[in-house]
Amino acid sequence: MAADDNDYYKILGVERNASQDDIKKAYRKFAMKWHPDRNPGDKSAEETFKKGSEAYEVLSDPAKRQRYDQFGPDGVKSQFGPGGFNFDRDFTHAADLNDILSQIFGSMGGGSRRRGGASFFDLFTGGMGGGEENPEGPQDGADLRYDLEIDLEEALFGATKKIDFQSDKECPDCHGSGAAAGTKRETCRQCGGSGYVTARQAFFQIRQPCPVCRGEGTIIRSPCRTCSGTGRVRDKAGISLHIPAGVETGTHLRVAGRGEGGVRGGRPGDLHVVIHVRENALFERNGDSLLVTVPIPPDVAALGGDVEVPTIDGVAKLRLAPGTQSGKVFRLRGKGCPLMNGRGYGDLLVRVQVEVPEWLSSAQKKALEAFRAAHEDRSYPQIKIYRDRMAAFAKAREDRVS
Repeated sequence: MAADDNDYYKILGVERNASQDDIKKAYRKFAMKWHPDRNPGDKSAEETFKKGSEAYEVLSDPAKRQRYDQFGPDGVKSQFGPGGFNFDRDFTHAADLNDILSQIFGSMGGGSRRRGGASFFDLFTGGMGGGEENPEGPQDGADLRYDLEIDLEEALFGATKKIDFQSDKECPDCHGSGAAAGTKRETCRQCGGSGYVTARQAFFQIRQPCPVCRGEGTIIRSPCRTCSGTGRVRDKAGISLHIPAGVETGTHLRVAGRGEGGVRGGRPGDLHVVIHVRENALFERNGDSLLVTVPIPPDVAALGGDVEVPTIDGVAKLRLAPGTQSGKVFRLRGKGCPLMNGRGYGDLLVRVQVEVPEWLSSAQKKALEAFRAAHEDRSYPQIKIYRDRMAAFAKAREDRVS
């Protein structure tokens, strides 16, 4: 390696004032280049990779980084043994290293503790994580997701919906074992019942699921006909779901124990209902607020008057002042969506929109023509401002051209 072996910053190729995010990105790039899997048989690459991982473990920890910046390698020497990492101690940033390597090399760097999974430090030491599953023991059921569409009225006032879905449950004939009646699972000879086999690669020992039993540790000679050896059967299920007032698109409602069934005494999973609220012809929703657009005739906008506004409590009256402009928004506090915690309501936003008549009688046309002939600039201040700006722009253009 060209960089100084004792300069962790040079090893990762970052400046001494690099941010934590820069250090993580640099290590990701470093691992892509020097990982032994990308340099098979290259002992130099192995040592370089170990040194870079050591550098990242120090620089990614603010406390260790401070000691390193102040005292150099001697300041963190006690954190490592003479061969580099001390793998018997607790690594605070092991999750970061696992996360980086898992993104680069898939399951090799993952933090899985299930059968066949190996962590970053398991790969270095040849060991494996704890928490092994017992293939003959209880297995919990998986969670299920159900996407439910509801109307805005149901979201505002609450509702009860009947949900029908399918889920897997324990086979009633084999009780989840997958073996036919009178038989049982047999220990896999390939892996000795552990569910995994170990392969050596460079200085790593990588454990992988057994290809014979597929990580189960046991095999079935005579599968159950009812479930075809899976231990589960498909079952129709249905529940009545209470939807609380105030839900919105994206709300998750969890129903405990209504997911897939467990086997051999395992706990059932949960059902997660994801709410999707349909668009409404009258209201638009924005968080806890409702928006309604109310069309008004020109005379009400000009002279003022009362307009009817729909709310979740019924029809309310909104008094408009003379000269109300189209697009003006009024806020009615506490007339919006109910809050899911039951502690109040959002606001109702009322946007008025002046509607120009599409049909006029002869008398109405004459009245408008007389109004047009009699109006003054002060009647339309925005039109006057608009015309003044047009004139100023035209003059500026002429000055430029001339």
